[in-house]
Amino acid sequence: MNKTVYISLLFIFLLFLQVFILNNILYLGYVNPYLYIAFVFLYPLRENRFPFLVLAFLLGLFVDFFSNSGGVHAFSIVLIAYFRIYLIHSIFKKNAQDYQLFNLKLESFGNVFNFIAILTILHHFILFTLINFSFQNFTHIILNTVLSSVFTLILFFLGNYIFSSKQQ
Repeated sequence: MNKTVYISLLFIFLLFLQVFILNNILYLGYVNPYLYIAFVFLYPLRENRFPFLVLAFLLGLFVDFFSNSGGVHAFSIVLIAYFRIYLIHSIFKKNAQDYQLFNLKLESFGNVFNFIAILTILHHFILFTLINFSFQNFTHIILNTVLSSVFTLILFFLGNYIFSSKQQ
């Protein structure tokens, strides 16, 4: 499949999944999965990061628009999109020459899990800190971050397993 078509379909699918299904889930008052951040994990590596950062911003902005959340999703996803390359350098030991051949499916599960877990926890922590906008509720922020991160990680790896097993 053409990469532009893949990126466009991924963008639209994750946006609609988040807005129409996942935003309506609020388990125990704390747990809300934010699977739209999978766009950051699955976007191919390129030398020019500007289009990727713009698409991440647009995805966050659309989620904010439908969630009426005032820009916190856009800020959070752009932040993890920006830090993604630094984590790839530190966790996977990849440099600019390896970008064309880099694929998460070809890396070890431990490294992939660490990469995705760090970005997910960072996203959720920033998101819930901006939503509460106070360290007065720090335990509430940490509880939301941990529980939503676990739920998001479970959904991501479950969806990744289901969709990759159909391709083989």
